[in-house]
Amino acid sequence: MARKFFVGGNWKCNGTVSEVNKIVNVLNGADVPPTDVVEVVISPPFVFLPQVKAALRSDFAVAAQNAWVKKGGAYTGEISAEMLVNLEIPWVILGHSERRSLLKESNEFVADKVAYALGQGLKVIACIGETLEQREAGETMTVVAEQTKAIAEKVKDWSNVVLAYEPVWAIGTGKVASPAQAQEVHVDLRSWLATNVSSEIAESVRIIYGGSVSGANCVELAGQPDVDGFLVGGASLKPEFVDIIKAASVKKS
Repeated sequence: MARKFFVGGNWKCNGTVSEVNKIVNVLNGADVPPTDVVEVVISPPFVFLPQVKAALRSDFAVAAQNAWVKKGGAYTGEISAEMLVNLEIPWVILGHSERRSLLKESNEFVADKVAYALGQGLKVIACIGETLEQREAGETMTVVAEQTKAIAEKVKDWSNVVLAYEPVWAIGTGKVASPAQAQEVHVDLRSWLATNVSSEIAESVRIIYGGSVSGANCVELAGQPDVDGFLVGGASLKPEFVDIIKAASVKKS
């Protein structure tokens, strides 16, 4: 079975009530490929999740940008997976490089969060990726494999996991991995999964690309055989996000 194209929009720490309404209105009016071609998931900040969920078109889903590593309790400022389930939020982004670098989330901590969220019934966009220094040192696959290995050691059922390869040096910088660079890492990741998890998981798990994806480069990136979609940052706040969703049609041509 072909892997369904996946497009996630990570709004990060952006937005006001009026700005959110404007973005949602653009998305609701967009003419995009049907759900059998592309799965679209929008991830606003926590405070806007109910607003977006209530207003967003029914063929698009919503995601939280993080979740705590265990059940709720005396963890000031955290949001538990159980709370997201209670709000009927189906997806969560975990392990984003900004949390790994700014908040020092380790590979093991991210893996624990992924496993706990899955155990509560959430679907997970699990982020991995290397820094510029690591890439220049030729350590890209070593770093990405270590990050994926930590998750693989805690996860048995991959059916609700999307892997997001996001080279840290390309996030918010305007720099983007070339289609060939993205494809190279994605195919290496799929090979790692085949060797270390299973060939079935390697073929079925969607590996999406994130890192300065835009309306200008999305079609060429989408054309790579092992790029199964995108996790989009800044561009997901703009009308060009619709063009990025439409890039899914490349897989049907």
